[in-house]
Amino acid sequence: MRNKLLLSISLISMLSFSGAYAADTEKKTATECGDVTIAEMNWKSASLTAHIDKFILTNGYDCKVEMVPGGTEAIGTSMVEKGEPDIAPELWANAMKEAIDKGVAEKRLRYAGKSLSDGGEEGFWVPKYMVDENPKMATIEGVIENAKLFTHPEDKSKSAFYGCPAGWNCEISSGHLFKALKLGDANFDLVDPGSAAGLDGSIARAFERKIPWFGYYWAPTAILGKYEMVKVDFGSGIDKEEFLNCTSSKDCKDPKVTMYPPSLVTTVTTEGFAIRAPEAFDYLSKRSFTNADMNVVLAWMEENQADGEVAMEHYLEENEAAWTAWVSEDVATKVKKALKAL
Repeated sequence: MRNKLLLSISLISMLSFSGAYAADTEKKTATECGDVTIAEMNWKSASLTAHIDKFILTNGYDCKVEMVPGGTEAIGTSMVEKGEPDIAPELWANAMKEAIDKGVAEKRLRYAGKSLSDGGEEGFWVPKYMVDENPKMATIEGVIENAKLFTHPEDKSKSAFYGCPAGWNCEISSGHLFKALKLGDANFDLVDPGSAAGLDGSIARAFERKIPWFGYYWAPTAILGKYEMVKVDFGSGIDKEEFLNCTSSKDCKDPKVTMYPPSLVTTVTTEGFAIRAPEAFDYLSKRSFTNADMNVVLAWMEENQADGEVAMEHYLEENEAAWTAWVSEDVATKVKKALKAL
């Protein structure tokens, strides 16, 4: 009898321990997201997306989020080589496709989904009012023939081509295409605008004064939503292999002319994050914006001088139908509650 009693007590203890362990395991699994680092890239749409991800992951998935600032090349390289940060919400993959694909193949990185469902657009642009006056200005031949119209802001003897801000990955491609198109031979000088704000300001000033402007830009952006621009046709079509293997490569010695291919704008995570937080990863795989929707938010940001964090709150409050489709009903409830508490 004594032995049976001891056996019963042992079984009860084991069952209690097993139940407690299972409950504890279940609890850990539900909050496995843990510490998460998110890249906040240095342009508005990427900053907005990063803050949306931070708010939803923090309040909906119990993640402890830290933001990491940086540009495309620096963040992409760090993710491939160091596994940090965990998430790049808006990575223009064409710029580093070979390196990112290698990271995915080696199971260090994982593509979550398209950050911009329509893809990104890059090119060299002129104001539409120039093309309305002279349709040939929509071609690179027309631009070169009329190079003297594009007055340099500091050197009146030169013509100005506004390039991508220094430190951005598009600085490489725009510089190579400047060389391939032989714009230097046409007396153009590649002007570094210093920042996105500097580039935007140069366009805004041109439109205010209705003067010529020629340079690099991309979409979706508030600027191209606000000001009518025309993408200059190089007459070359798109050579995707040339762009990937040379135009976008720092080591390219002899770039050829090609139009920019549509950019895959994707969310990339580390493999470790995808494995330990599958529900959060699933959210990232569904979170996507159309260019039209993003342009609207970016225009609002510009009009209200709002940063990514302020725009995040505006977006989530005004677009509930869109973002609740990315998450479960339980997560949506948590995020709504957190929004009301702001």
